Amino acid sequence: MSLSDGLAKTRGGFLSRLFGRKAEEPITPEFLDELEEALLRADLSVSLVDPLMAQVRDLASTGELKTVPKALDAVREVLVAELTKQDASLRSGGKPRVILVVGVNGSGKTTTAAKLAKRLRDAGESPLLVAADTFRAAAIEQLETWASRLDIPIVSGRPDGDPAAVVFDAINAANARGNSTVIADTAGRLHTKGHLMDELGKIVRVTGRAREGAPDEVLLVLDGTAGQNAIQQARQFTKDANVTGLVITKLDGTAKGGAVFAIVHELGLPVKYLGVGEKADDLVPMDARAFVDALLPRAA
Repeated sequence: MSLSDGLAKTRGGFLSRLFGRKAEEPITPEFLDELEEALLRADLSVSLVDPLMAQVRDLASTGELKTVPKALDAVREVLVAELTKQDASLRSGGKPRVILVVGVNGSGKTTTAAKLAKRLRDAGESPLLVAADTFRAAAIEQLETWASRLDIPIVSGRPDGDPAAVVFDAINAANARGNSTVIADTAGRLHTKGHLMDELGKIVRVTGRAREGAPDEVLLVLDGTAGQNAIQQARQFTKDANVTGLVITKLDGTAKGGAVFAIVHELGLPVKYLGVGEKADDLVPMDARAFVDALLPRAA
């Protein structure tokens, strides 16, 4: 699924009223109010929309912005800038590169690990998947199914086993086999359950014993349909697991894709990938310009 198709619900739900404007349509107070409402209803945060709209209104009042298309161009540039404040490329600090995938159950965490492995394999790497969600037997089976379907090697833990030990062993196995990247699906956490978050912290620490400087990435998977409710989850995970980047999933199922901007604005973390569908190829790298243009397409 293309990024534009994946964001169709957000674009059609709240932002479609902004499209199809005449090239020379003048900016009016009514249009500015309509623009502000559409951005807020798409779940952009008030803390981002308020200064953005203040800037647009100032430029309109001084005559620097005279038409609706120019106003939308100004909004696009602010949103692109918001998404490019942080480096969205994958880090690599050693061999094998170690990526931990974290998040609450139901966020798309396990499928994201599999899709990321496919992306890296298709790019010429040799990934090794790790089924370290030992608290949920179904997660182990799910990742094993994905690994079989995609023909990607996997190391699996035993149900109720020590997830940190599974990741430790997988890193050693990757060294022995020559795998370039280890992608570990960690146990799904409720961010309100302290003992589970402590276990996640243990995985991070043990990973560093298996390879100095690891993990290279701790990717937090957030369900895009949760909107700004995902921000509280992200704050807790960042505190306990030193999250380095975000993956926002299920954007094809929500009209509030603007929450991506809210999450980035509030947390100062880069979005590295977007989940826009159920297929193996429906995990796409964040491209700020393409993302903004998919939400606010330009006139043909």
